[in-house]
Amino acid sequence: MCGSFNFNDKSFAVYGLGLTGKSVVKFLKKNKVKKISIWDDNLFNKNSKLKINFKKKLDIVNYIILSPGINIKKSKFKKILLKYKKKIITDLDLFYLKNNVKKSVMITGTNGKSTTCSLIHHILKKNKIKNRLVGNIGKPILDLEFEKNCVYVIEASSFQLEYSNFIKPYCAAVLNISQDHLDWHGTKKNYIMSKIKIFNNQTKNNIAYLNDINLKKIYKKNKFQGKLKYIKKNSLNFRNYKNRYLQLEANKNNVEFAYFITKLFQINKKNFLKSLKTFSGLPHRHETFLKLGKSTFINDSKATSFESTKYALNSNNNIIWITGGQPKKNDKIKINKFKKKIIKAYIIGKHKNFFIKHLRKKIKYEIVKNLRVAVNRIFKSFNKEKKITFLFSPASASYDQFNNFVERGEKFKHLVNSHAKKFN
Repeated sequence: MCGSFNFNDKSFAVYGLGLTGKSVVKFLKKNKVKKISIWDDNLFNKNSKLKINFKKKLDIVNYIILSPGINIKKSKFKKILLKYKKKIITDLDLFYLKNNVKKSVMITGTNGKSTTCSLIHHILKKNKIKNRLVGNIGKPILDLEFEKNCVYVIEASSFQLEYSNFIKPYCAAVLNISQDHLDWHGTKKNYIMSKIKIFNNQTKNNIAYLNDINLKKIYKKNKFQGKLKYIKKNSLNFRNYKNRYLQLEANKNNVEFAYFITKLFQINKKNFLKSLKTFSGLPHRHETFLKLGKSTFINDSKATSFESTKYALNSNNNIIWITGGQPKKNDKIKINKFKKKIIKAYIIGKHKNFFIKHLRKKIKYEIVKNLRVAVNRIFKSFNKEKKITFLFSPASASYDQFNNFVERGEKFKHLVNSHAKKFN
């Protein structure tokens, strides 16, 4: 694909000027593209002339590049974007169209993408294999100067994959699939189909990794050309790596994928295990950030669905659980399996009725206005001598009270650390 694609005789419309959109515009200009039209709902919404001009350009441009978060169905350009859906590509496509990418690892899935990508990046780095961590994690992929002898570890969201048409990873993996982002994709089937687009352009020289029997059937049905390697769950018989974070139930799947993928780069079992010891995990993902007396405080703000939260509940005992936020479409909180682990829950946010419906008569809970009040209540009766796990794992999106899960997690840590000073 690369080499035959001439950028300077093509025209582009860029929709969305967040981090990704800005990097796309910069990239196109650098590659001498003369015809670039731009639009951003937040920046240009009041300029009707710009809006009309952009809409006209969508008719005539060669390619439309959407920022990952833009939902066509909710866009003011919905009708025309659906009409020209085949024109839509992403920044990931531009990366593959421009560069001769020989070694790239692309990871997607509902849960664990960031951790698995970071773990692969860490292991390769520890074994002196030059690599870059890009995509949905870290810097936009087009912001980096391309290096031939470098492995690109790319996190790809379903939003990116939905509109990608030219990606061709050397190694691609779907970690898992559970019901998520249905407000964006509409149905679970659409969501799954967006994820498996990761395999579309692979050839027999490329590798595909799966560990779900249903996804394997879909893979076979679609007659993808990559060499499929199926990972059986709990297929690793070693448990002697000294990293408590990676031994959590939520991370076992991530470690399995990282092991088989890094084997492709001639990293043996001994060096793999050695590398695991120094991996510290990512913020907001079951992040143990404070031990106070016999108690432990965990920030799991990234848990935006119950599917994510259940791993945190399963990995701990004597839990004071803070939950609440904006529930995902069709999500359910199945708490029965974890009832004995939970002492009490604090429900925060504007959607309290959703959580009450699932927790009523199953566990003890208290409704509070927000995160600040929940932490205040916790410290009002805090006892350093009691062995308690204080778990902030919202099982919902952050948008009812916060801009994103990062802001939400940082707020929790700040509130806890402020109170904790009194007990030191």
